[in-house]
Amino acid sequence: MKLLKQLAVVAALSSIASYASALTPIADSDLSKVSGRDGVSIAADLHINIGEFKYTDTDAAGGSVRFGNIAITGAIAATIDIVNNQTFQSEAMAALPTGAGGALVPNANTTLGVSGGAGLAAFAPTGDVVKIAIPLVDTTKNLAMSVDSIKMGNSEASFGKFEMKDIKLQGTTVYIWAH
Repeated sequence: MKLLKQLAVVAALSSIASYASALTPIADSDLSKVSGRDGVSIAADLHINIGEFKYTDTDAAGGSVRFGNIAITGAIAATIDIVNNQTFQSEAMAALPTGAGGALVPNANTTLGVSGGAGLAAFAPTGDVVKIAIPLVDTTKNLAMSVDSIKMGNSEASFGKFEMKDIKLQGTTVYIWAH
């Protein structure tokens, strides 16, 4: 009976070992040959309402202006993908101004440059990055913003309203990486 128990334990352990040996790591070069779907798409039909935005001047003369019933509407879609560093370098970094030796040059005309520093180059990734892109799609539901009333001080009389229509974010790309 003791021999039977030992054989059962050996059989159980050997079966676990055979399952564990099936879990072998896959090299990146082999994994890159695997095809399938990648990335995620996100779409939203926005209906945002802000009851009131009020600016108050804190000087002695004071005064305020209120923007009432602010609405943001429209559709927005985005794709999220993981791109390798070579793709990131060719898409994002290639468009930045460079100086001698290919070093990035801070530029007041771009938000990627940092005053007195090396700008984005100081944070440039060495590995894969997350790419969030708003695709170029034709939609009749482009973003719009409206303000139904503009009032001064304590008055309820409105100076009117304003609208911004056909706000397009298509073609915008954002990259995210850890550093």
